[in-house]
Amino acid sequence: MRLLRLYLRNPAAIIGLVLLAAVLFLAASADIFYPRDPLSLAGRPLSWPLENSRFVLGTDSSGRDIAAQIFHGARISLMIGIAATLVAILLGTVIGALAGFYGGWVDDVLMRITEAFQTVPSFLLLLVLVAVFGSNLLTVTLAIGVVSWPAPARLTRAEFLSLRSREFVQACRTLGLRDSAIIFREILPNAMPPLIVYASVVMALAILMESALAFLNLSDPNVASWGNLIGQGRGVLRTQWYVSAIPGVAILLTVLAVSLVGQGLNDALNPRLKSR
Repeated sequence: MRLLRLYLRNPAAIIGLVLLAAVLFLAASADIFYPRDPLSLAGRPLSWPLENSRFVLGTDSSGRDIAAQIFHGARISLMIGIAATLVAILLGTVIGALAGFYGGWVDDVLMRITEAFQTVPSFLLLLVLVAVFGSNLLTVTLAIGVVSWPAPARLTRAEFLSLRSREFVQACRTLGLRDSAIIFREILPNAMPPLIVYASVVMALAILMESALAFLNLSDPNVASWGNLIGQGRGVLRTQWYVSAIPGVAILLTVLAVSLVGQGLNDALNPRLKSR
């Protein structure tokens, strides 16, 4: 309850929570409002918003309902964002924890691997992975997670370096606990708050990466994602700009919501703010 009170002290965090709740509502109610396949033809192509009462947000260049794609696209964006974040945080946590806990040559090897990943721009590496392994939804999600783990790994390593010499860790060693128990049961829970906050950053970037891939026609074309819809509107951007603008606003608000929620968590979990 105290954490909730600290979170609600931040007006921006409340706005982020409301926006995120709206996106979750879109995802949860997609089948209720638009039970048909969102990629099926629905009417005349390039119908402007409110021009036809059946299509509140208009239709794209293929005659598909934009509102249906917005509702169903919320699911795709959230699913990709959450799944890619879990992959990135899991990889980064394990690698960073091992590097920070053991130090020495283990730290040197793992950090050199991390630096090797960071020398290549994340999106460029993502393009290579998608080109090699394909662009279906599962592959794209895993690829985004794979290119996003170095930053969480460095953050976890820094936390472990500061915690591994604490008294409670020394007590665990004295009691004869195994390294795996010390790492995952004792140190990791104390290192989680900054990782939880950073997860919001990874999720926002994951949504943007998938949208960028879709805009370049490199994401899965068989799903109704916001990025695919933006790509559909690329050819008619000068005349029917709404085709790209509407999903663009949806992506903007979703990324903003995730970022504000992350900032609110950061403020709530900040020990200096807890003491006030």
